[in-house]
Amino acid sequence: MQIYLPIAALSVNLFFLVGIGAAVGFLSGLFGVGGGFLLTPLLIFSGVPPSVAVASVTGQVAAASTSGALSYWRRGGIDFHLALYLILSSLIGVLGGVATFSALRAAGQLDLVISVGYLLVLGAVGIIMMNEAVRAMLKRRAGVLPEKLASQHNWMHGLPLRIRFKRSKLYISVLPVLAIGVVIGFLGSLLGIGGGFIVVPALVYLLRVPGSVVVGTTLLQMVAMMAATIILQSVQSQSVDILLAFCLMVGGTIGAQFGASAGQYLRGEQLRFLLAALVLAVAARFGLSLVLPPTDPFSMTVIGPGGPL
Repeated sequence: MQIYLPIAALSVNLFFLVGIGAAVGFLSGLFGVGGGFLLTPLLIFSGVPPSVAVASVTGQVAAASTSGALSYWRRGGIDFHLALYLILSSLIGVLGGVATFSALRAAGQLDLVISVGYLLVLGAVGIIMMNEAVRAMLKRRAGVLPEKLASQHNWMHGLPLRIRFKRSKLYISVLPVLAIGVVIGFLGSLLGIGGGFIVVPALVYLLRVPGSVVVGTTLLQMVAMMAATIILQSVQSQSVDILLAFCLMVGGTIGAQFGASAGQYLRGEQLRFLLAALVLAVAARFGLSLVLPPTDPFSMTVIGPGGPL
């Protein structure tokens, strides 16, 4: 069953779109991440223009994050004080990211920047996650108990402008919190990723946010960040394809339920290892797209006042 995506200017099989959403939703439920870093590349590799893929996936990430945030809120797993600082700072990053997105699109360099950005971000995060997961599995096999993060401190805990976050039981500087929010807001709006696979490790390993509240707090921040992104993208770049986003949300909602159930049968380090392998595979695919010659080396594009049409 073919449907026409008006903004993407592309005819796509409906079941294919729902299937992609369901597959990524399953992986999101399995690994506990938003899935934007997987869904956006899959759409690009399927022929959807990168600008439309990035802008439209934000709606799916926002919907998935809302469902997760509500679940954690009912269980008391959200630090609203910490989430407020993350949201405010990420909105600043979103403004910069959307402006950069529009400028690169007008200059005709958006596709290249998205590919390079995914290669660098996913490559770096994947290597770090793989290293940490392998070390954790080797320690478990050797019978070594993991160290408690709460008892460890780093140089960030000595920074000024400290604020007490009662729900997280932390008394830390607000500067790294704001920095994390700005960076994630910028990358999320530019690359179409929720950033949960970056924010959660940053909050846990750098700021020592307890695991009981880190996921729920991050999901709440992602809801606000992605909602702001989709509104700004709709107004400024007109790249959001509502029909595409809706099909992905339907599939993602279904797949996430099965993924969450499957994730209960794997240990934490095993999940991190599989997620790291998946992240590195996507990064490698983008790397290949940068070095391999395209199938059609020539294309015709009408250049309008605001950039390529």
